[in-house]
Amino acid sequence: MSALPTILILNGPNLNLLGLREPHIYGHDTLADVGRDCAELGRTLGLHTDLRQTNAEHHLIDLIHEHRTSTAGLIINPGGLTHTSVALMDALGAYPPPIIEVHISNIHRRESFRHHSYVSLVADGVIAGCGTQGYRLALQRLAVLIA
Repeated sequence: MSALPTILILNGPNLNLLGLREPHIYGHDTLADVGRDCAELGRTLGLHTDLRQTNAEHHLIDLIHEHRTSTAGLIINPGGLTHTSVALMDALGAYPPPIIEVHISNIHRRESFRHHSYVSLVADGVIAGCGTQGYRLALQRLAVLIA
């Protein structure tokens, strides 16, 4: 266990295919690239990062519940669950530390069903359309929020 404050970085369905799936939308960086970049920036900011990914909604919810009191903040890219999961929103609503929602693409320039986010209703901030740089921006914002 790290002595540094831990930021949990959760990734939802299909993000395990980052870098392979629709690179014209999501780019060529992999989730491993994101994890490495966040770990490096985290060290600079005095934070430990813990990146996770699952394709299962209930597993995301379990991770949020499990880390309610052991983490200093949360970055979440819920993937398609953004637009459909009231259960995920409720779990995030019960997570006390700050939450930053991240989307690699600009969900507001895409299909109309992607314009609504249940997660945004409980997030402290939203970053969309900045590619995988959005994760680093979210980490920088959390560093300010938890200082």
